[in-house]
Amino acid sequence: MALPAASDRRPTSFLRRTQTRQTMLVWCFLAPSLLIFLLYRILPLAWNVVLSFQAWSPLRPAVFIGLDNYEEMLTDDVFWQSLWNTVFIILSAPVGIALALGLALLVNSNISGRNVYRTLIFLSYPLMTVAVAIIWRWMYDERVGLLNYVARLLHLTDTPIPFLNSFVWALPSVVVANIWQMLGFYMIILLTGLQNIPSSLFEAAEIDGATASDRFWRITLPLLRPSIFLCFVIGMLNSVTSFDLVYVMTGGGPGRATEILVTYIYKLGFVQTRFDYAAAVTVVFFVFLIAVAWAANRLSGGNAGARDME
Repeated sequence: MALPAASDRRPTSFLRRTQTRQTMLVWCFLAPSLLIFLLYRILPLAWNVVLSFQAWSPLRPAVFIGLDNYEEMLTDDVFWQSLWNTVFIILSAPVGIALALGLALLVNSNISGRNVYRTLIFLSYPLMTVAVAIIWRWMYDERVGLLNYVARLLHLTDTPIPFLNSFVWALPSVVVANIWQMLGFYMIILLTGLQNIPSSLFEAAEIDGATASDRFWRITLPLLRPSIFLCFVIGMLNSVTSFDLVYVMTGGGPGRATEILVTYIYKLGFVQTRFDYAAAVTVVFFVFLIAVAWAANRLSGGNAGARDME
């Protein structure tokens, strides 16, 4: 058996050393980010999972209690009310995305002043959430609110509507404020997706006799699927973490009408000092978010957001 010549071994060894150096260089660049992610994400999450199986507070040592915190959750009416309110807010995300899609189609057409419209629609997103909550709290106010003023001016109602103090209107009022803030951001994402669709597809479909409705359902909507999925994931995360919006507008009230899981977890931990039970609710909340994201990905085709390698 003939041994490879020294000249054949040198390129192979050189390539291996080059690949090793490149791999080490990549890991060196990734190491700081991975370390921060480990310290601030993975370790707190792992400690939270451990804490959910314990009875613990700052004034007493931790005791392993198994699934007691999770069993308590089954009979906790506030937890179920908060979960339902969270689901309700998540389900409002498609409404905002549908409105943003209509606006994106409008400002993507050849209308005059479309750049001004884009700017005006997007202005709500950079505002701080606390500022958005204060603006909408004033608009919903019973005595000096703009909505009640307009409603009485148009003779739609004789008595002011207590939007934020009503068990019926409080949660939808918060949802409207949340959609208004995110509408411009959704529109920008969808507008980018629309402008990435080749115009030749629409021209070919038009030559083949496809109507505007056909072009929308068979070209625009399928090719916008990754953008819509991205909007939904961002909207879902924004909805379930709308702590400041809910807390400033209603504080979770009246009663528990606008309580969502994130505000309930905060009150359990920092008002009632029940960190162990709050940890259990957080774990369920985390699993719930993963399930919703997985379901959204499946509904959008299973590979939304994936990049074509061809």
